[in-house]
Amino acid sequence: MGYCLRKLEDLFALYVEPERVAAVVVEPVLGEGGFVVPPPTFLPRLRQVCDRHGILLVADEVQTGMGRTGRMWAVEHVGVEPDLLVVGKSLAAGLPLSAVVGRAEVVDAVQEAGIGGTYVGNPLSCAAALAVFDVFEEERLVERAARLGVRLRERFRSLADTCALVGEVRGLGAMVALELVSDRHQKTPAPSHTQFALRRAMERGVLALRAGVYGNVIRVLVPFVIRDEELEEALDVLEASVREAEAVAEA
Repeated sequence: MGYCLRKLEDLFALYVEPERVAAVVVEPVLGEGGFVVPPPTFLPRLRQVCDRHGILLVADEVQTGMGRTGRMWAVEHVGVEPDLLVVGKSLAAGLPLSAVVGRAEVVDAVQEAGIGGTYVGNPLSCAAALAVFDVFEEERLVERAARLGVRLRERFRSLADTCALVGEVRGLGAMVALELVSDRHQKTPAPSHTQFALRRAMERGVLALRAGVYGNVIRVLVPFVIRDEELEEALDVLEASVREAEAVAEA
């Protein structure tokens, strides 16, 4: 990740003056890119770069927020406080609602009614969001997410020990992914086998999605309220589907 930060500084030196950059937007864990977890020093160092140049740091927590990584916000894992934080999806339990949260001096800098939209502040969605926060507290769902993540990684690492198609298991909290490869040493992506495994899982009643640049990452985002027996059943299906994909690859 030091390379990434050096390239950012090169960008400022060669292509755009940092004074012209309003903000850097970053996902604490890369979502659609394949659930890539940066080293713990990356976000603090990015915070330093932004502070040095007077640039706002915006954390996109649409996928990572609301407890998904075992903390309410993923930035809490490394102690970084962004200037703005974006949240959505789980915020209102499926109803359309998103939010931008930030430091008062940043948010209040906009003139009154300067930020708005046709669907802003929908009463039903806002009521749902308040209920979501109540349920999170009452059912201790953030702690539940952390426990789910431990179990997911245990099962997937056990699978990786005996299945060469699994190139890597990674994630944070209950945001976990399997990367499928046709060659572990070369880390050759196996998108067709990934698609095969997902199709077989769907036929068995388990829905999962692909991610990653090459479409060879199975991303797992289980509901926090899933029962333990349901979780194990779903993991059995995923494991069987990946093993079947491996058998096809070897045929």
